[in-house]
Amino acid sequence: MKILIPEAMHAESVARLQAAHDVRYEPGLVDRPADLLAAAPEADALIVRNRTQVRGPLLATLSRCRVVGRLGVGLDNIDLDTCRARGIEVIPAVGANARSVAEYVLTTAMVLRRLGSYTATADVAAGRWPRGPASQGREIAGAVIGIIGFGSIGQLTASLAQGIGMRVIASATGAPDEHLPELAGVPLLSLDEMLAQSDVLSLHLPLTPETRGLIGAEQLARMKPDAVLINTARGGVVDTTALLDALRAGRLHGAALDVFDTEPLPAGSTFAEPPPNLLLTPHIAGLTADSERRVCELVTGKVLALLAGPR
Repeated sequence: MKILIPEAMHAESVARLQAAHDVRYEPGLVDRPADLLAAAPEADALIVRNRTQVRGPLLATLSRCRVVGRLGVGLDNIDLDTCRARGIEVIPAVGANARSVAEYVLTTAMVLRRLGSYTATADVAAGRWPRGPASQGREIAGAVIGIIGFGSIGQLTASLAQGIGMRVIASATGAPDEHLPELAGVPLLSLDEMLAQSDVLSLHLPLTPETRGLIGAEQLARMKPDAVLINTARGGVVDTTALLDALRAGRLHGAALDVFDTEPLPAGSTFAEPPPNLLLTPHIAGLTADSERRVCELVTGKVLALLAGPR
């Protein structure tokens, strides 16, 4: 069978697929829409990351496709309803990059709470010795981390946070009728309660019409002025204009964004001159050498198993 991979994938996993099927592996194909559309009708399987939009014209031309493997967990680039209606199985790498994201969140939380220490390099090198500002940082033990979105990543983040002495509270999107899995010692609160109590607010929920703009000016105003916000979910969950306003006005101690509405950021974006209490990373929280291998192997195994089964 034919497998189409238009984005980067671990070499060992590609080789494993090639040993069983006819594989077209071309990481740059995602940037050539016409060529991608031309290749799609022959594909029995498609394996993508987050840039390939499996919807509209591309999905319409996937006439033979039985399975879409997603090298990650976010599914907002895939038209799930149409895939379901056409019998196309969608396979995300649930859990495979959870530890990388969880470690990113806790590392970033520690850095943000002691940001003055990590931005002192130039001053220290020049002999200015800025111990005053740097000494105002806060320890992570005893801080409250609020986790919005309590799936595999949110739960692992909670477990690791408990291990370093943080108190964990959790929520989904603030809707009172949403069921969340239980984790020992983690109270499940409303969004408003979480905003008021969190020293660190970490987002781990998908981008949907209901979650777009979930954290806006009104929500940021309810947070503690010395709190920090970390978004490793999707860019649209946070109103970035409101966030920048809060950071610049000192109404929020710090923030880190790993995800954005448009990736990479366009020239002249609202982040062109970021405030010093904002950290920006290139959608990298879940991507390490370790997680990359796990993600690709998980998706490869499931795609191969599905293709080996009956049509």
